Formats: sequence, C-alpha cells, structure tokens
Amino acid sequence: MTSPVSVTHPRISARIAGITPSATLAVDAKVKALKAEGRPVIGFGAGQPDFPTPDYVLEAAIAAVRDRANHGYTAAAGLPELREALAAKTLRDSGFSVEPSQVLVTNGGKQAVYSAFATLLDPGDEVLLLAPYWTTYPESIKLAGGVPVQVTADETTGYLVTVEQLEAARTERTKVLLFNSPSNPTGAVYPRELIEEIGKWAYEHGIWVITDEIYEHLVYDDAVNHSLPVVVPEMADRTLVLNGVAKTYSMTGWRVGWIIGPQDVIKAATSYQTHLCGNVANVSQRAALAAVAGPLDVVHEMRAAFDVRRKKIVSMLSEIPGVECPTPKGAFYAYPSVKAVLGKEIRGERPSDSLELADLILREAEVAVVPGEAFGTPGYFRFSYALAEKDLIEGVNRVGALLSEAK
Repeated sequence: MTSPVSVTHPRISARIAGITPSATLAVDAKVKALKAEGRPVIGFGAGQPDFPTPDYVLEAAIAAVRDRANHGYTAAAGLPELREALAAKTLRDSGFSVEPSQVLVTNGGKQAVYSAFATLLDPGDEVLLLAPYWTTYPESIKLAGGVPVQVTADETTGYLVTVEQLEAARTERTKVLLFNSPSNPTGAVYPRELIEEIGKWAYEHGIWVITDEIYEHLVYDDAVNHSLPVVVPEMADRTLVLNGVAKTYSMTGWRVGWIIGPQDVIKAATSYQTHLCGNVANVSQRAALAAVAGPLDVVHEMRAAFDVRRKKIVSMLSEIPGVECPTPKGAFYAYPSVKAVLGKEIRGERPSDSLELADLILREAEVAVVPGEAFGTPGYFRFSYALAEKDLIEGVNRVGALLSEAK
C-alpha cells in the first residue's frame, strides 16, 4: 500500500477552531455532571426559566404531532399563520407595526443572532458590542466575518453605555450596533430617553441596529421595555429585531426564535435559511403559535416569581463582604462585582481573577456561577435567579460563607 500524500492543511478550519464555546452551557453541563455523581451542586449558570411550558402550549404541540400536515417540509420563512401571529404579537407588545412578510422564523434565538449578522456583514465590517455582553454575540459576529468592537459599561452607570462612548468607538468600518435591553447578563434596562439618543445617533451615522428583545416581558419596578424602532421610527428601515419564545414562555428547548426587519433583508435572510436548515420543526412552530397568540397570564405569573427572587438575591449578595450588586431592572440575572475579593486568601488560595474565583467556589462551596470573563468583563459573576427560591438561598449562603473567609 502506498503511503498517503503528506497534507499540510489543518484538520479544522481557522474560522471554526477560533470559536470560544458557550461558557454558560459549559457551566450548566458541569453542574449536571456533578449532580449525576451525587454532588449537591447548586447551579446559577443556566439562563433557563425553571417553570414548565404552559399546558395550552403542550396541547397545541400534541395536536400538531397528530396532524400529518406537520410531517413534511413547510415554507423556510415559517408557517404563514405563525408569521401573522408574530406580526400581531409585535404590535400588541411593543407597538411596532410590521407585515408578516417582515418576519423570519428561526431555530431559536441563537440562529436569529447569527443569521442577522450573516445577512448584514461583509468581512471587516465592525459591530459595536455593548459589554457586558451575552457570550454568543461576539462569536456570531466573528463567524459572519465581522469585527466586534467592545464598548463597556460598569456598575457605576447601571451597565448603561452612553452615546459619547459609542461615538468614540465608531470608525469608517462601523456598520452595526448590537443592542440588548433588557440585558443578559446584567439585567440592565435602557430608559426611553437613552434609547432615543442612541437611535438618533445611529440614524445620523447610517448605522444598522440589531436589537435583541427576548427578555421584553421581564421588567421590574418602574422599568418599561421600549423597542428602538418604535422610539425612533426613522430607524425602522435599518433595524433588525430579534426575539423568541424561550424566556417569555419557558420554551428554551422548543427552539423557536425570529427576526423582524425590512422586507429586503428578511428575504435575503430567508434565502440563506433555505440552504442552512429549511423550515423550523413544524410541531415547535405550532406550539409557538399557541404561545404568542395566547394570553400573557402565565407570563405575568412567572415575572412575579422572578421579582421575588430578584429582590432576595440582590439583598443577600449585597451583604457579602467585597461584593457589590446593582439591582437589575430586567431579565433574570444579577451581575455583581467581586473585584474587591480578588487577590485575597481563601482557603490557602489567592484567586487573581473571577475565573479562578468561580472555580474555587465550585470546588469548595459546590456552587456554580459564570465568571465575568465570559461576558467580556472580568471581575464579575453572573447569577441566574431562574431557580427555586430555596436553592437560591442555600446557594448564595454557601458563596457568602466562603467569601467571608477572604483575608
């Protein structure tokens, strides 16, 4: 047998090899593995509601399974009935009037994110990325050939960036601003006046906005969610709105998201989807149709429960020496600073960054949190409070007991 020809090509493409795996999913997988070993680990990592999918959604899915019309291919852009319902839901919930032809149904919010960037970006185009950011944003930008340009806010401003910061980061290559309110990971909610400033600034400079509104219904206290193309109507022709059923209706595993935007962009993104995956699973689409066309009573109940947990976790975290925790106004995350703890001795170790501190907490307290490095801002932790209140209390108590040993 002759020897194979020596090949110098790498086995994995540089584009794929350069991806950083999702830190939040990695933490969740580690928690599940440790629990399978019998360890009493409490996980604050997963951004997943702990409530069941509503019964009326399940019934719609069961009926859809039995309907043979859902067993074959359907339109790549989404079931016509679902696109119509999503247009109606968008008008109902945010006051943004769109046509069904402006809606593309995607396999979850993550595909919506990537497809939006893939449709808008050419190699070298820059995207202003508000930090702390969700872990998937920069990877999707890079996969689409874009260049993420980080614009960072911290706890002193409530994690809100200013127009002055955006202007300082803008270059001739800036094409897109990625906007997320309510925010993952900080829970920050941008007030209407700041959204208006940012939208007018983007319009003035010909910049597109991709706005992720998947936490739109999870706002607390005096916070109100405002959709950017509603606040600044002139931006409607240069804005893509991303959303999904995962957080609002506790349907993370059903994998239904969507993009709303100008018809030419949605048409192009749909063409891309015809080759990428075709239609989203029809049973999931039927379930999503029942969710978005139905009442919001269950959503309000979940939000009330999250609100109780939000107040509890902020109160408890704020009592831990060296931890500073702003009160989140939306989503279901707290994002405290732990910078004052770093470098101190805890059980014979001196963690120098939040990554090392998170590892120490997992080993010594059996509590899993996501370090700020995953969100572009070292020195912080993200705590998801989408877990049972008793677990929340026990988990934070363990963290507090451990960090109180710092000296």
